[in-house]
Amino acid sequence: MKNDREPVVKGRPSAVAPWLVAAIAAGTLATAVAASAAFVTAKFSRSVVIPTDSATENLRIHGVDEANGTITLGVSADSLVAGRYSLWFAGGTGHARIGDIVSVEAGRVTRSLEAVDFGELSDARWCRLGSWYFLDPRELGFSVTDVAVETELGPAPAWLITEPSAAAVPAAAAAPAVPIATSDRWMIAVHGRGVSRAETIRALPLFHELGYTTLQISYRNDGDAPRSSDGRYALGDTEWHDVDSAMKYAIEHGAKQLVLMGWSMGGATVLQAATRSINASYIRAVVLDSPVVAWSDTIVFQGHLNHLPEPISKGVMATIGSTMGRAVTGQSQPINFKRLDFVARASEIAFPVLILHSDDDGFVPSTASRRLAHARPDLVTLVTRVLFATG
Repeated sequence: MKNDREPVVKGRPSAVAPWLVAAIAAGTLATAVAASAAFVTAKFSRSVVIPTDSATENLRIHGVDEANGTITLGVSADSLVAGRYSLWFAGGTGHARIGDIVSVEAGRVTRSLEAVDFGELSDARWCRLGSWYFLDPRELGFSVTDVAVETELGPAPAWLITEPSAAAVPAAAAAPAVPIATSDRWMIAVHGRGVSRAETIRALPLFHELGYTTLQISYRNDGDAPRSSDGRYALGDTEWHDVDSAMKYAIEHGAKQLVLMGWSMGGATVLQAATRSINASYIRAVVLDSPVVAWSDTIVFQGHLNHLPEPISKGVMATIGSTMGRAVTGQSQPINFKRLDFVARASEIAFPVLILHSDDDGFVPSTASRRLAHARPDLVTLVTRVLFATG
């Protein structure tokens, strides 16, 4: 009988079916894609909770004309925002202040250069802009006392202002270590993520005009206050304890009414303190500037800015919010995102809230602020602003 099978030749490899080659290739590609997604998710997750000493200086400096008081920068979301801002350079060791936009042309933005506080700006090629202008409230003429708020992690430095200005402070033979507040209405200012209490200086003139004593605080892992055991942000879920300590400090020093004001992540932190503190009955109002009302909106938004698909952003929240993710992020405890979502917790708002939030905010989207205002029109007032220069 004829043998229809091909003879087997020793030493010659058998042919591999094309479908098997395709399956192996597809499996290899899928594995590579999954590994890449896992790496990106882990990196993004760590960037959310790990504090940095300084932000990246990635804004180009094209020219400095100190004689004419101008500086020319690259075009970016930051450099096109009208107003007066800090400009950091040389790895955060140099500081200048910029003002009005003079011109925008050929991919460059020229702005007024108002001061160079320290560092050689003429040698710098890269910088970053800070969202505030002043470095110390004494620059505005306030009489400031450096105090320490005792927190569960140790003393956290703060600025206390009990008088409207240095000129209003009478000459005295011996001033007390902690001045007696002239008003029993206190405003406690809470800065945002990755910055310092200097961010809150801009609110001082208005509150002192209204007669408030002000306390500008630091909190865990911000570079001034004590570090937590894991050295990680909890996005407001633990930082609120330090705000609670500041509330206690204010009450012990004569406060009978409190206004809490928070910027960005500080807004998320203030909302936690206002709803979880045993001292919440002293709160008369909350003011939020570009607050993180729901972290899901902000993390997805930041993912889009970095050209990441939404599943990656969802994966970041799952990583930060689970005990298994601690091996990746170094957190001591997972973050409870449901507890940080004040759109979902809108019914718990029991105090007047003023939200200041630009619809073109390049860091924290205003979507959650809008939803909270829509859910609680009886107590929440939203004021939107347009920040970008149009001319």
